[in-house]
Amino acid sequence: MDRIRIAVLGASGYTGADLVRLSVRHPNVEIVALTANTHAGRPIGEVFPHLSMLDLPDLLKWEDVDWSGLDAAFCGLPHGTTQEITAAVLGENPRLKMIDMSADFRLRDRSVYAEWYGHEHRAPDLQGEAVYGLTEHYREAIRDARLIACPGCYPTAALLALLPIVEAKLVDASEIIIDAKSGVSGAGRGLKQNTLFCEAGEGLSPYSIGKHRHAPEIEQEIGAKAGGAVVVNFTPHLIPMSRGELCTSYLRLAGGATADDLRNRLAEAYRDEPFIQVLRKGGIPQTQNIRGSNYVQIGVFEDRIPGRAIVISVLDNLVKGSAGQALQNMNVAFGLPETTALQQLPMFP
Repeated sequence: MDRIRIAVLGASGYTGADLVRLSVRHPNVEIVALTANTHAGRPIGEVFPHLSMLDLPDLLKWEDVDWSGLDAAFCGLPHGTTQEITAAVLGENPRLKMIDMSADFRLRDRSVYAEWYGHEHRAPDLQGEAVYGLTEHYREAIRDARLIACPGCYPTAALLALLPIVEAKLVDASEIIIDAKSGVSGAGRGLKQNTLFCEAGEGLSPYSIGKHRHAPEIEQEIGAKAGGAVVVNFTPHLIPMSRGELCTSYLRLAGGATADDLRNRLAEAYRDEPFIQVLRKGGIPQTQNIRGSNYVQIGVFEDRIPGRAIVISVLDNLVKGSAGQALQNMNVAFGLPETTALQQLPMFP
């Protein structure tokens, strides 16, 4: 097929940089435009020296992109800034596919969006059009989508571990506790006091306790499988490493199910999925096993409390939790082999 000509909006952020890193080795992709309004006019190699050996276009403002002839755009802008840009771009270029890595189109309910993000949605018509980009569960809808809303990193890790067993009614969807931990890159590249080395190093700290914006996203998807509204107990933590994410979900079993039943259901659900590894009994997921890759590991354990189980999932928050999943969705949307440019093995040690 012809080369897919893409733009990367927000290329000066961590997810944008990882999208570039993965895309340059994609045999069907040509990077035509890279935007970063605060760095416009600079080579991307000055902003990210690890990309300096690549022949890439200089950074420019998104308003200066020539959208004619482009096939897809990946958006790695902060939440709240994507809606109006996406509406403007798709309004002028309706054949373009927009693959959004921000939070702006993930929530289907406008009132829920307004509650958690502090303002009314600025592109409500597009919000209704967007397809949730959890590839393994929305693949068919993604194939024909024009606007793909890639999940957050925490929801990706949690939902991949939970959706098949919730749908099978093996656990009580009204009693889910998710203890989540992410590397510092999940906070973005902007200067923040809590992510300074002296603040984040040699320590572990919770944040957004009881009010993290990924909670309604998780609830939206679990509720769809459970057949009704649910509320989850979700607490994220900042852990002093660059990348990686671990979600430990504490679950009450239902209908006489056992931990083995959960493991078997997950193994069956993901049997043909190239990036999901359900570990054998006793196998422990670890972030060092998936670092730098698009792979996910899931492990299931019997709790010492009768009638309960523990499910642990790990992924790289910048790859499967963001840029890798976005590229996986692009492959699906353009009819390419889903694993193209995503088969690199984890970096270890």
